Amino acid sequence: MSEPLFDQQNAAYVQLLYEEFSRNPESVPEAWRAFFSKGPKAAADAGLIVPETLAPEYPPVAPAAPAKAAVAAPPADPDARPPGATTPWPAVEEAVEEPAGSAPADTPTAGDQETVQRLLRVVAKGAALVQALREHGHQMANLDPLGSEPPGHPELDPSFFGTTMEELEEIPASVINPRWGDEPLAGVLRRLHDAYVGSIGYEFEHLEDPDKVRWLWEKVEEGVLTRPLNEEEKKRLLIRLTEVEGLEHFLHRAYLGQKRFSLEGTDMMVPMLDQAVEESAKSGGREVIIGMAHRGRLNVLAHILGVSYRELLEGFEDKPLRDTSLSIPRRGTGDVKYHFGADLPYRLADGSKVNVSLTPNPSHLEFVNPVVEGLVRAKQFSGPDKDLPQELDRVVPILLHGDAAFAAEGIVAETLNLSRLEGYSTGGTLHIIVNNQVGFTAKPTEGRSTRYSSDLAKGYDIPVFHVNADDPEACLATVRLAMAYRARFHDDVVIDLIGYRRHGHNEGDEPSYTQPGQYQTIGDHPTVRTMWAERLADEGIVSGEGAELIQSEVARRLREAQDRVRDEPDEPPPDEEGLEAEQLQPVDTRVSLDALVRLNDEALRTPEGFTVHPKLGRQLQRRVYEFGPDFEVEWAHAETLAFASLLEDGVPIRLSGQDSERGTFSQRHLVLHDAETGEEHVPLEHVGTARFEAYNSPLTETAVLGFEYGYEVGSDRDLVLWEAQFGDFVNVAQVIIDQFIAAGSVKWGQAARLTLLLPHGHEGQGPEHTSARLERFLQLSAEDNMSVAYPSTPAQYFHLLRRQALTPVARPLIVMTPKSLLRHPKATSTVSQLADEGFHSVLDDPSTGDRREEITHLTLCAGKLYYELETHPRRPDLTHVAIGRVEGLYPFPGEALRELVGSYPNLKTVVWAQEEPTNQGALAYIGPRLRSVVPRSIPLKPVARPDRASPAEGKAKDHLKEQKRIVEEALGLRE
Repeated sequence: MSEPLFDQQNAAYVQLLYEEFSRNPESVPEAWRAFFSKGPKAAADAGLIVPETLAPEYPPVAPAAPAKAAVAAPPADPDARPPGATTPWPAVEEAVEEPAGSAPADTPTAGDQETVQRLLRVVAKGAALVQALREHGHQMANLDPLGSEPPGHPELDPSFFGTTMEELEEIPASVINPRWGDEPLAGVLRRLHDAYVGSIGYEFEHLEDPDKVRWLWEKVEEGVLTRPLNEEEKKRLLIRLTEVEGLEHFLHRAYLGQKRFSLEGTDMMVPMLDQAVEESAKSGGREVIIGMAHRGRLNVLAHILGVSYRELLEGFEDKPLRDTSLSIPRRGTGDVKYHFGADLPYRLADGSKVNVSLTPNPSHLEFVNPVVEGLVRAKQFSGPDKDLPQELDRVVPILLHGDAAFAAEGIVAETLNLSRLEGYSTGGTLHIIVNNQVGFTAKPTEGRSTRYSSDLAKGYDIPVFHVNADDPEACLATVRLAMAYRARFHDDVVIDLIGYRRHGHNEGDEPSYTQPGQYQTIGDHPTVRTMWAERLADEGIVSGEGAELIQSEVARRLREAQDRVRDEPDEPPPDEEGLEAEQLQPVDTRVSLDALVRLNDEALRTPEGFTVHPKLGRQLQRRVYEFGPDFEVEWAHAETLAFASLLEDGVPIRLSGQDSERGTFSQRHLVLHDAETGEEHVPLEHVGTARFEAYNSPLTETAVLGFEYGYEVGSDRDLVLWEAQFGDFVNVAQVIIDQFIAAGSVKWGQAARLTLLLPHGHEGQGPEHTSARLERFLQLSAEDNMSVAYPSTPAQYFHLLRRQALTPVARPLIVMTPKSLLRHPKATSTVSQLADEGFHSVLDDPSTGDRREEITHLTLCAGKLYYELETHPRRPDLTHVAIGRVEGLYPFPGEALRELVGSYPNLKTVVWAQEEPTNQGALAYIGPRLRSVVPRSIPLKPVARPDRASPAEGKAKDHLKEQKRIVEEALGLRE
């Protein structure tokens, strides 16, 4: 038998045609129909597998090994790609001639073979062009409003593949994609060129999911979602663009030099947000949450959130804000006007409403990203009940990015990495890069190593749509496509809105110092509103006079708002003066003994047939034996009981952190794994009616902590906890701590009861596994903005967690948690202490009893150091020494400390002892405050490590030496 006509790869394409021929001969082009009509033997000899419908007597024939490829070309359609193919580029080889002699009657003649080979070559070239347009079309698209030439790509020219459009006219498009019919392939290629090489550039061929690629091919190529606007939509767009531009021009003239971070050059961002809100509502969205930096924020507040011009102008006029919808606290420092957020109903085109909120953000551009994602996820649960599902379409996140920041800031990558993780997914985010083609004063080539600012997203399997900001219809089309993609696949999508920045980074900068050529071009370039108005005038939709009337009306509204603001008094209304911070109110954190017994059983229950790891099983069983009033619980046991009791109280709980399901120190084990099957079981998910979540976070701190902060802000009464693997690692997230956790309430009135669990203490493990930087949290504490605690017993921790969840005043809680105390034999509490007591900010020495008059030396400390002081070999002989613990550090427990000091009438010395260096830990914070409660007649002495740049020693020997000195000095055993 002669060598088959087709090789392994192009046979896949011909095989599809042959099988289609076997079902309906009229469905394939005439040339192929003539070839296949030669009979099943000819097909088998050519290397095809003969369908049973044609010749059941012929067994399938395996295709021959491929010869050397002459031209590489992709398949034109996903259906034409052979299953399991390792490359999308099927080879087309030159025909292998049959040996001389007459051919059998039922095999292809030489003429047939020449026709088939010519068709195959042309089809392959056409298919290659189709794929090139899909993959590289964006490199020829008209994306830059300032007119720079697109880079182009050689594969977008038919000559690259050795063909011409005239040759492609001979081929029916159906040979590549049956949906295209018998129209000449050249005509289809022209339409594809219009789709892929216009004002929109698409990048989605990198997606790993072929269904997503196929769906995007269909939507882009059919043009359903990229339709032009109708007449009414064009008029509305002109009004919106006039409002956007009018606000910027008014502020520029009226408040020359004041920072506002103008949107001009990417004005279409606002209409795109309008479109995104409309599209989210069509998919069942009830709320849209937006995160952005400062550029364009004032415009978004006014025209998307509906904040009145009066409210915005009060900020420019330095007037007190009255009845404002902005996120401005009634106490505290407030913030600059372009950092505020708002939360207001948005009226849709059909008259219905959805809620839209803009999240407050500091100048740290992209750090709001994970906060928004956490907010969204919390709100996607419609209540605390664990049976309520997460509704991905209920709340939709939109993040607006700067081009320089998206490419350069690590928080962007961290947030993208959260998007498909089980504990963090929000069902897809619409990302819009507001691309000014400059970062402050730096050129793109100085700020990134990639062609596009959006290239990072491709690494996370996210489609990217680039669009020219001066083409309004294209901008809105990308939003329709992006939102449809989000609704269909519940995944992220990026729009790269390529525009320019009409002014400097802020309105006081002179941009031509560093980009003279670019700003000459920008100065001569008309605004998008101007060009859109001219187009509508040319189309006879809105006359030039009509467009000017719209401008005049916008300017009139702004002038009137300014006049009203200037007529307002400069003093704030009386009810805004002298507002005091809400104080922590006492809350009953006790849990009855009967309830604790029952909850302990439920927290250890496993399904029938579930095999707990034998070693872990023995540890957990210890929590059951003789559980009663005098039973001693260790740290993790008390934590589990606190969680269980809160779940029964109806409080949802969310815990995340690196390895937090098990616990860094193998202490927690909230998620059990079957030792034989690996199946997971979470006992607390079956306690009470409220939702319980425990997730191991990715190996990052910044985005995860930002996410948990946002989740807490968005939740009604959830207890949200984040645990650092070691407390030291929290400093990776310092921006989230400084700008959101510590200051969010006084800058934006943003209340949160987020709890940070930070393993802390000098254990001889070196500088990086020692300190959670207690001093930094205390330095940030003011205006009752958060609570900072360093508990030393499981009972204290139990009541602290319950107080945090149950107190009506929401504020963050920072807990210095233990490492060695997790299993310290002395660091236990009785069940009765959980049932009958509460959290004590100050703990007296339990050993002093009735000898209080003998005490002349009072040592005060916090946390773990207490046990080293109490277990020192000389401690029993020191009957004149009392050891008190200050466990609630902020708010400062002045009254409790004054009472403790006063209870020892013969004190001669008070010592504050800490493991940390003098310039770290609590000393700098607590020293001056202790002096205010300790009588001046009593010396107040600090004991600590000397000032250090690093928290701890690297050598265990040095650690032990310093620890011994501190303990002995604190007990008065050495001077």
